[in-house]
Amino acid sequence: MRQIILIIDRLSDLLAKLSALVLGLMTGLILLEIFLWNLFQKTTLIADEYSAYGLAALIFLGCGYTLKEKGHIRIDLILNLLPYRLALFFKFVAGSLSTILLGYITWQLGRMTFSAWHYGSTSGTLTATPLWVPQSLIVIGAAMFTLQMAVETVKLISSSAGISATFDLQPLLERD
Repeated sequence: MRQIILIIDRLSDLLAKLSALVLGLMTGLILLEIFLWNLFQKTTLIADEYSAYGLAALIFLGCGYTLKEKGHIRIDLILNLLPYRLALFFKFVAGSLSTILLGYITWQLGRMTFSAWHYGSTSGTLTATPLWVPQSLIVIGAAMFTLQMAVETVKLISSSAGISATFDLQPLLERD
């Protein structure tokens, strides 16, 4: 179990770096568009479209890392008023339900992407970009977010059991 958690954590880190790369590429594309327009009254014809794909990709690719680093907005007002064990129970339920919901969302995004690939769907622009390409990055990010949510829920259990965050489940399974 420890190895699985470490692998998922590292994959989240890797996708966060990919997300940062996408942001850099988007910035470069937009700057190129501005440069070309201001100097030559020319356009790339792709800056708007590809920046939109990039924005969707960087959001989803960074979600798992953001969750791992506790960067998502949380409202702890009520949880802080509850006894520790009850708050832990609610966090576990929320994490479990979130994992299930994210799994469903990832599945549906995967179906959408497969459908775009199967039917050869393209964008309605001059580039006719195959839609499965940018959608694939969204599916990868959503899948990583789902896995990271599951890992964070498992880490929650481990912290309540007083063992390290990258723990081995065997001692828990052997307890009465």
